[in-house]
This record gives sequence, structure tokens and C-alpha cells, in this order.
Amino acid sequence: MAGNSQRRGAVRKPGSKKGAKVGSGGWGKQALEGRGPTPKAEERPYHPAAKRKAESDRKPSAEGPRGARPASGSRPSGRGKPAKKSGSATHEMVSGRNAVLEGLRARIPVTTVYIATRLEADDRTREILQIASGRGYNLLEVTKPELDRLTDGSVHQGVAIQVPPYEYSDPEELLDAAAAAGTPPLIVALDGVTDPRNLGAVLRSAGAFGAHGVLVPERRAAGVTASAWKVSAGAAARVPVARATNLTRTLLEYKAAGCFVVGLDGGGTTTVGDLPFSTDPLVLVVGSEGKGLSRLVRETCDVIASIPIASEVESLNAGVAAGISLYEVARTRAAEGVTTQV
Repeated sequence: MAGNSQRRGAVRKPGSKKGAKVGSGGWGKQALEGRGPTPKAEERPYHPAAKRKAESDRKPSAEGPRGARPASGSRPSGRGKPAKKSGSATHEMVSGRNAVLEGLRARIPVTTVYIATRLEADDRTREILQIASGRGYNLLEVTKPELDRLTDGSVHQGVAIQVPPYEYSDPEELLDAAAAAGTPPLIVALDGVTDPRNLGAVLRSAGAFGAHGVLVPERRAAGVTASAWKVSAGAAARVPVARATNLTRTLLEYKAAGCFVVGLDGGGTTTVGDLPFSTDPLVLVVGSEGKGLSRLVRETCDVIASIPIASEVESLNAGVAAGISLYEVARTRAAEGVTTQV
């Protein structure tokens, strides 16, 4: 043995009683057969990772969180049972008085309504309580720290609702909505927008200026989360959002259906105030603030339009750009006598 070969007992001498080391005859291999691969950390009940996963998967029970009690004026839980949501941990918390009220007005599926104790009431909270009580929703009164925990520390203004996952529309349904309204389609498509707050701002502008829906890619894009609900101020309950498996292919299908596709990006050949397609079926494509429109999407657009801005400002975020462009389209349509969906 290198470095310590002279130590007594370090080297087994020939002819010792123990003899040469022999193999196990396959017994060691047989002992490991049938046990399978080592379970993941989340699958071992005693492991901290499994405990964290179980805690995150645990949804509020029918009685609500610890310390919760039925709010005054709520109906018994036996009347008007709320719709059950699919899955064990698939739900969203929508918070904020405007977002909650708009969601209740739009009759989105609601499983539980949470009200903070000692809430300073106003017209919105009174209407929220009236709607929740009238429809027999599970109405719970919780402490402010508990509501902070349920909404992940967002600005909830003392009210929140638990809703199932957002149900996305098909891209064709946005065209159907325009046909039902009897107006030229006006759709906003987002290319590479990953911030849900930008999506919420786009939804708010789309609802304000009569757009028939918003199209987002299925991958690498923001979805309708609690943050998007909050920023949209309830517009997510009124403006449908469709998901496209392939954004470029869906834009080509819109073009085949008679829509003009206009991309918003710097250095365009025209400005949004001078669009020649404003009164026609129109799809406005908004790129990300950093990269803008992707190459394939840009090549699919019929024209690239830009928003004149000061040279000191590099670009506008997706929410602002969509709001300005939708306003210009709505203004032009109103001047030409083309009605918009409101």
C-alpha cells in the first residue's frame, strides 16, 4: 500500500488464514433485484421535499383555513353548493375589489369567497356580499394575515375568491364572437409576452376598446394567472383568451379567414394612426418589450406599424402599445361609422 505499506497488517500476506478474496457468486446482485430505482425525494413521505409538496397541494377544506368562520349573513353551506373544481390543487385566487366584483358579475365559477374581518365596507364590497349571499357561495370570514397567505401577499383589499383554472377559448371562437356581434373582428395577438401583468393590461385595453379577444401562444408565454386577473381589473371575465399551439400557423389561418395581420414594432412602414386596415377584420400582433416580434411572425404580418415616440425612449411595453393601438383603431372605426363591441 503506497505511503504506508510497512504498517503491520496493511498488506495481506500470501498463505494467511483468510486466504484470497473471492467473489459473492452473484448473491450481491440478486439481493438488489426487484427493488427498482430509488424513489424521488417528493415520493418519500418522510423527506422534507415530500412534505413541502404535500403542503402546496393541500387546498382549503370546506370549512376554510384555520381560524375562518362563516361571514355574517351567509347562507348555510347546504344551499347552493358551489361548483367543484377539477384536480386537487388546480385553482387560482383572484383578489382585489374590482377584479372580484367583475368576476362575480360575469358569473365565473366560484368555489369560495373570502372576506377579511373588520373590513371597511364600500359600494363594491356590499355588492360582493350581496351577490355571494344571493347565489349561496361558500362565504368565509378570515383574518388579514390569513388572507395575505392565501393570496401570496398580493394587494387584496380585504376580498378574494377562489376559482377553477381559467378555461381558454379556441382561436376560431374569437372569430365567432365577432360574427355574433355583427362587427369586423378585432383581435390582439401576443408574441413572446411572458409577464402576466402585461397580459392583464392588454385584457383591460381590449375590453375598453371593443376587441373580441386576445390570442396567446401555448408555450413560452404568459397565461391568465392571478396576477393577470388583478391587473385586468376584471376584464379577464369579459374578454376571451385563446391559446394557439403555433402562433404563426394560427395567424395564417386568420389571414385565410379574411383578416389583415398588423405587427406592432419600431421602424414600421406606417403608424398606428394611419392604418389602412382599421375598419377591416384586423389582428394586432404585439411583441415582447425586449425582442419585439419573432422572425416568422414578422414575415407573416401584412404590414408593420409603429407608434411615434420620443427618441429618448427605446420602446413601450406590450400593455401600453396595445392600448394605444386599440384606441387608434376604435377611433378610426367610430369616425367611419363602424360599430365596436363594448
